[in-house]
Amino acid sequence: MVNRLSPREAMYYFMDPTGATSHLGALLVVDEASSEQADQTPPVDYPSLVSLVENRLQIAPRYRQVVCPVTLGLARPVWADDPDFDINFHIRRSGLPRPGSMGDLADLIARVMSRPLDRSRPLWEMYLIEGLGDGGHALLTKTHRCLVDTYGPEMSEVITDESAQVRHLDPDVWMPGHPPGAAALAIGAVAEAVSRPGELFESVVAGNGVIGGVRSLVGFTVDRVGDLLAQVTDSTPSSPLDAPGTSSQMFAVASVPRRDCAKIAERHGCTVNDVVLAIIGGVLRRWLLSYNVAAPITDTVRVEIPLTTRDPGVITSAEAGDRWVDVGAPGFVTDLPIGEDNPTVRLAQVAGLADRYSQSSRRVTQGPRPILSELGVVPFPELGSWAFRSWGKRGYNVPIAIGAAPVADRYVLGRKVSGIYSIPGLVAGHSLSIGVVEYAGALRFAFTADRGVIADLPALADYVTESFEELVGAD
Repeated sequence: MVNRLSPREAMYYFMDPTGATSHLGALLVVDEASSEQADQTPPVDYPSLVSLVENRLQIAPRYRQVVCPVTLGLARPVWADDPDFDINFHIRRSGLPRPGSMGDLADLIARVMSRPLDRSRPLWEMYLIEGLGDGGHALLTKTHRCLVDTYGPEMSEVITDESAQVRHLDPDVWMPGHPPGAAALAIGAVAEAVSRPGELFESVVAGNGVIGGVRSLVGFTVDRVGDLLAQVTDSTPSSPLDAPGTSSQMFAVASVPRRDCAKIAERHGCTVNDVVLAIIGGVLRRWLLSYNVAAPITDTVRVEIPLTTRDPGVITSAEAGDRWVDVGAPGFVTDLPIGEDNPTVRLAQVAGLADRYSQSSRRVTQGPRPILSELGVVPFPELGSWAFRSWGKRGYNVPIAIGAAPVADRYVLGRKVSGIYSIPGLVAGHSLSIGVVEYAGALRFAFTADRGVIADLPALADYVTESFEELVGAD
């Protein structure tokens, strides 16, 4: 019995543009010197990390599987065990020139995240990064979206514990199954379709096969869906953030105290998430003013954020507090009034717009969905990539992933994690993505940007502090 990719998993797999990969990840920072277990717990090293991952893979079996496309696109691809699985290929060791700064770390992460994943192997990587200036180290995970969609945990979530006591699972003897050949996959797809004649006809005529006219059919479908999106959503504000980009990325992080953000929210009668959005609005305002000082600044930047920022009761694939990487959660589109100079007024406008739009069915999004939901496929990878780029451009300028709840303390091999950052994937057709996680009393911002559009990304991290201090000092 084959384990076929779900419709959404197949969509994420096929939506990759040529030479790129739809991946995201997480950064875990461990400060060895300040660890409360420094004297009793050995430092995290490469052999112990490999052993930990080997022990935990049994709870995330797809990290030992590859995606096998079906000949002629007769059906969705299948998950199959990798007969040549080599954990040392996926877990790598890297170092910073000592003493390594957060800027050096960000540069390394940018280079790693710019490289596509190897599609002939399981779609994930992990890096043990040594040489941080305070004697600590970092763990970087890089995972394809099809592995974490809906139910799958991200690798950073697999290896962490809720206490300093390392959780050891019973040994798991794993023997890879025999991978199916191209002929077997095609025959199996036909056999499945024969058992459902209606689906066979759909797959051949309107699915991802090579029958003449499929491209025109899908192109018509994309146009219709694009027209629908244009009708239900106001046209996206023009912005330099919409400029065509490159395959090279940049990465930066920043953090602000959560307690002070809560005081700002209480003083102005809004939520902490409103303060987060106001901070981001201030960041984008400053960047756009510096981008071209002679050009008039646009009034708004449109963003997509999770519905959980307004209604914690919204069901997502992540249990509250258990996860910091989530894919495809319900969200809504709102505006950040960056044309407003007064930070207090800007915060009030952010809160009011978010309240209004989170209740509007016209502004609610369910994340990307397969073009042909009953088949769950994107007919051609290059066509699917183009389709999702065009849809995203119609909807918003910047996607923002904000955690549904604070993340409790986490440990890796008995060492406390001092910082967690969710590395947002760079969505096709966009030059900036932002992730926000609340951890260890701080709101931690992570920025992923296209180097060809935002070459000065480290400045955005500095703008976070400036925007936050502006709100702290506002009347």
